[in-house]
Amino acid sequence: MGLLSRMYNLWTGFLSIFVGNLETKRPEIAYENAINSMTEKYAKLKSAAAGLIKNRTKLESRIKAAESELGELQMQIDVAVERNEDEVAVLLLEKQESVQADLDSARGDLAQAAKDAESAKESLNGIRVEIDKLKTERDRVVAQINDATARKQIQEQLDGLSIDDDVKALENVREYAERVRAEVQIGDEIKDSSLEGKLADIRAATTSTRAQAKLAALKAKRASAQTTSASAEVEKSL
Repeated sequence: MGLLSRMYNLWTGFLSIFVGNLETKRPEIAYENAINSMTEKYAKLKSAAAGLIKNRTKLESRIKAAESELGELQMQIDVAVERNEDEVAVLLLEKQESVQADLDSARGDLAQAAKDAESAKESLNGIRVEIDKLKTERDRVVAQINDATARKQIQEQLDGLSIDDDVKALENVREYAERVRAEVQIGDEIKDSSLEGKLADIRAATTSTRAQAKLAALKAKRASAQTTSASAEVEKSL
């Protein structure tokens, strides 16, 4: 194998891999390639079918002409026989046989051409149906792949989200709050059980007792004043 052939095979192999990878990532390209290939086959088959139909039309014209010629020959033969023109009649009969053979051949060719044309039309319809199916499948598959790709991207993004740091930060805040509350509670308990706490209670009780004594003195003073005023009013009325 020559160097150029090896380089060509290497290049076509690389191109095939590249196109294959591209079609995997872009499935619509694969569908478009398949649709375009079938559309090209459809166009070629349509051209061939047109040729068959054209040939069928020619055969129909050939048969019609042969049938007309046979009719003329038969009339000519009848006239030649009537006039006893044996030589002319023989020539006409030979011509009639030749035209009849050509007519039979044309009729056989027309029957085959009709079958070929019908087969070509069926093939055209089949390819047309397959092209429509591919287009429908392309739209459905591409939509499914796009949907799956979007879901995959969302899933990957969700999987990539880490809330460990955020949760850890919240746990640290909660732990700190609990520790502060505990420290305050411990401080209160220590204060309640210490001498300073007891002294503070005594001072508070003393202050309350002193205030109550003042309140009682004020009430007694006021009651005495009211009694003195009432006695004075009685003396004046006497």
